[in-house]
Amino acid sequence: MSGWSRSRIRYGLAALAAALSLGFAAPGPVPTPADPYPGPYWVNPAGPAAEQVAEYRRAGRDADAALIERISLRPQATWSHAEGVEQQMRDLTDAAGRAGRVPVLVAYNIPYRDCDGESRGGAEDAAAYRTWVDAFRRGVGDRSAVVIVEPDAIAHLVNGCPGAPSAERLSLLAYAVRELKRGPATKVYLDAGHSGWITDQSTLLEPLRQAGVEQADGFSLNVSSFQTNASSAEYGHRLSAALGGKHFVVDTSRNGNGPYSGTDNWCNPPGRALGTPPTAATGDALIDAYLWIKRPGESDGTCRGGPGAGRWWPEYALGLARATPA
Repeated sequence: MSGWSRSRIRYGLAALAAALSLGFAAPGPVPTPADPYPGPYWVNPAGPAAEQVAEYRRAGRDADAALIERISLRPQATWSHAEGVEQQMRDLTDAAGRAGRVPVLVAYNIPYRDCDGESRGGAEDAAAYRTWVDAFRRGVGDRSAVVIVEPDAIAHLVNGCPGAPSAERLSLLAYAVRELKRGPATKVYLDAGHSGWITDQSTLLEPLRQAGVEQADGFSLNVSSFQTNASSAEYGHRLSAALGGKHFVVDTSRNGNGPYSGTDNWCNPPGRALGTPPTAATGDALIDAYLWIKRPGESDGTCRGGPGAGRWWPEYALGLARATPA
């Protein structure tokens, strides 16, 4: 057996052990070299990155197709904020379960979402949001899933978001955490922003508690942002200590080169790179996983010539992949 094969198998065993430590069912047989991105997380075979690979292959752009495969073949989160969420969640969790893997899902539909920024929208009112959360939870059912609850919702509130009543927003977040945790195999992480945003962590503590972080499995950091693993780990450890030892997950989808130093550093910044591939084998007892929560290649908004927030932008995706060591 080659050294390369042994390293892949060791990595697969580490991922298996990490999945079991998180309380998930074993993700099937230990991966072989034919499966270069071992579990426990699910790779959705559909999506804009996979479609882009096929388009480039048809056009004879094999080198570009190979670059985009650095994205399409990695596990990424599915963001849900639309009608039909119950069936969407059922289909996704069923498909992931058949593959013996765990899907990563994002609940992103709170009223006055993104504080009326590039990703504005959300449920019409509190009642509509609760109905939506109930449908999300029914769709996941008793199948395994990791759910990230409402990226930026608390950080926006702490930072100042006049369109979102604080008491209502925190109550709705607590409702989402409580209801989603009713799924016996659902891991729930309440979003807490990132290390470059709310620097005074004391202002996050009471909102996180009121939003149900103590009932959640932990909190998420760096969603759609570019802070380094080291910065996120330091920030997360301090926040965890203040919250009684809560665990956390880190979005590493685009943090390979760290944050951009110029203006508008949050919106399609140039020169960024893909980060650590998704894994539950983090080597840190408090970091449950590195995840690709933001889907690399999907725009942050119309800045720098990009399409609307959440839309696929192949040129940006190629830039991320090219900047990432093979």
